[in-house]
Amino acid sequence: MKRIINLNKRAHKVRISFTGMIVSAVFSILILSGIEPLQAQVKQFIRPSWWFGGAAGANFNFHQGSTQHLNADLTAPSAFHNGKGIGLYFAPVIEYYKPETRLGVMVQFGYDDKKGKFEQEITPCNCPADLSTELSYLTIEPSLRFAPFKSSFYLYAGPRVAFILNRQFIYQLGVNPQFPEQEAEPRVKAEFSEIKDMLVSMQIGAGFDIPLTSSDHRSMMMLSPFVSFHPYFGQIPRTIESWNVTSVRAGAVLKIGRGKKNPDYVMQTLEPIDFVDPIVVFTIDSPENIATNRKIRETFPLRNYIFFDLGSNAIPERYVLLNKDEVKDFKEDQLEGIMPKTLSRWSDREMAIYYNILNILGDRMVKNPSSTIKLVGSSEKGPEDGKLMANAVKDYLVDIYGINSSRIAVDGRDKPKIPSEKEGGTKELELLREGDRRVSVESTTPAMLMEFRTGPDAPLRPVEIVGLQEAPAESYVTFSVDGANKAFSSWNLELEDENNNVKRFGPYKQETVSIPGKQILGEKSSGNYKATMIGQTKSGKTVKKILPVHMALWTPAENEEGMRYSVLYEFDDSKTIDIYEKYLTEIVAPKIPKNGKVIIQGYTDIIGNEDYNLQLSIARANDVKSILEKALAKVGRKDVKFVVRGSGENEALSPFNNKLPEERFYNRSVIIDIIPGK
Repeated sequence: MKRIINLNKRAHKVRISFTGMIVSAVFSILILSGIEPLQAQVKQFIRPSWWFGGAAGANFNFHQGSTQHLNADLTAPSAFHNGKGIGLYFAPVIEYYKPETRLGVMVQFGYDDKKGKFEQEITPCNCPADLSTELSYLTIEPSLRFAPFKSSFYLYAGPRVAFILNRQFIYQLGVNPQFPEQEAEPRVKAEFSEIKDMLVSMQIGAGFDIPLTSSDHRSMMMLSPFVSFHPYFGQIPRTIESWNVTSVRAGAVLKIGRGKKNPDYVMQTLEPIDFVDPIVVFTIDSPENIATNRKIRETFPLRNYIFFDLGSNAIPERYVLLNKDEVKDFKEDQLEGIMPKTLSRWSDREMAIYYNILNILGDRMVKNPSSTIKLVGSSEKGPEDGKLMANAVKDYLVDIYGINSSRIAVDGRDKPKIPSEKEGGTKELELLREGDRRVSVESTTPAMLMEFRTGPDAPLRPVEIVGLQEAPAESYVTFSVDGANKAFSSWNLELEDENNNVKRFGPYKQETVSIPGKQILGEKSSGNYKATMIGQTKSGKTVKKILPVHMALWTPAENEEGMRYSVLYEFDDSKTIDIYEKYLTEIVAPKIPKNGKVIIQGYTDIIGNEDYNLQLSIARANDVKSILEKALAKVGRKDVKFVVRGSGENEALSPFNNKLPEERFYNRSVIIDIIPGK
């Protein structure tokens, strides 16, 4: 028993020692990661994705367990338990990872020496016995590479498959020190029996890339010190006994790769030279027409959500709630007749329609007696609170529109099926939770739903009205600064009229900006302006470009009628494929007239990063354009001109406000204006 306790203590000390080595090694690498050499912001060549090289290092091997039966010809008088040794490791290396990314892969295939010498044992004859092993393998080690900070520091882990190369051992039985005149037995050099031909284990490690060449060289060389840990799991060399091996490997990889030319290098390296302006082209596209109104047929998507105020189960007062006597005068197809005449902006008209959602729903259910709906309330307080919200909507439809209660099912959830608040999110949670406190309207009745959509998750059928539009999208004055993305951190506009009055716009980061003519001209029908583009370079220099421009408000032909459609998106989404692709292909695309013009404008709400939202709005607009282009190409049409714009969360251009959840939901959209050919 005493012997076993001593062995356990020794094993524990070994584990502590190599664990301490790992912690020290990883800590050293983390320190190194904080002193990465400073490099120029703009590099002539981008780091390669593929790297080829070789690894070399040392294995610090720790042998544990027991071995005594060495082979068929030799069994030691006493079992050997613990040992250690240092062996060589070298291997060719292939790595793949894109610059500034976290994930990659790497493979090493080479020689792995697990040699070691066991602690001396005293046999029953009081003779010392020594055992060492020349154990070595050919290993294949594929790994997943992970750079947590998108920097030169990386972690890696993966399996290790080892094939036996050398199974030799050296055994020596000494003489009893009390009888020094005895002759020692000869040293035995032989091979272990019952050695496994293949081992499958694992390894985990960390490394750090140190460039040996500058970014001015296309062929780049990198030195990567590393440390890895190979636990004993799977590293039991023999089919008998309990001998196992744990290793800590330390070394370095020398690798080379061929970089790609950086397209931004020439442009951006000019910036530090104060006497050279960056190359940008400033142009203005201004329609030359007079002011008038234009008729437009608007198709409004109907969000099938009723949003509730935090802490309340009552339908908010901003929704239009009728009494029983007013129901007979409400008709969905006559909505423009009951709207206030002051609603000249299409977004105001759209919100007026949306706030009639309960009456539109009731009108449709009256006209379709076989229709049924399900109201699903979602509340941060839990399903029961959500049911109270759903029942408030049900009571209105039953009491005011006389809908049979059996046609309306209710349910409660703590989160909607498509939540805005994502798991693990930490930013702007209050706004996201406002959007998730809602009642969703679900139906399987086709008359209630959007074209080509069925099932409980389908949106409600859009509403179509004819209205007047003051400033169509093609009347906007477009300012383009080609090259601004590379040359400037931001740019502004100053517009000075003939009376020296100045209007300022910006700052902008995109290359093209469109501003409604009325926002510039005000009450004037036309005017002459001096337009000054003021750009701030990334090095802090100011660049100005000046152009004269004549501006006038836009007018269509008297008999012209445009069309407008909207595509709605969920939070942080840029794909329309599930809900709108067939709608765009089979409803919207055939409405585009010959030689027509399609203006596609993408928007987002204010939640999230401003730069990210700008790119998201452009992605949404391009998604719609791609679907429409494919639909037209299938019927052999190439006569349509597309204009794609993204406004992001710019509140000066966004169609809706961002104070209420329904306004933010409607801002997650793409507006499609279809203009007849001239």
